[in-house]
Amino acid sequence: MSTTLERLIFLMKNKGYKLTPQRRYILDAVMENNESHLSIDEIYTVVKQTCPEIGIATIYRTVQMLEEIGVLTKHHFDDGCSRYELADDSKRHNHHHLVCVICGKVIEIQDNYFDELEQHIEKDKNFTITNHTVTFYGKCEICK
Repeated sequence: MSTTLERLIFLMKNKGYKLTPQRRYILDAVMENNESHLSIDEIYTVVKQTCPEIGIATIYRTVQMLEEIGVLTKHHFDDGCSRYELADDSKRHNHHHLVCVICGKVIEIQDNYFDELEQHIEKDKNFTITNHTVTFYGKCEICK
């Protein structure tokens, strides 16, 4: 069992949830496709391949629960649906995204680009930043 899965199981148990087979299939789907930032429908399509009896309502309920307990992070990339990835609570902030407006590819970037700006805002506005997200839209290397 991977350390990522062990951490996720610990988070679930800590919040009073069990790792049911359906939840395991959903976690596996997100972990195996984490860079793709899957939508609910895409998670359903992946899970349905190994668990044909699962219903879309189970996917919705489970993803919502996993988001509420901090296992998943929801993103909106202006494509009409919410997309999910594993949360990484070891970092102060989530990473950020570059979204291709042609093919929809999502590229992750780390937030150290914004450290100086964040310090300036905190000092200038006397405001403590606890998190931020940034999404840039444009054309990827292939679509330019």
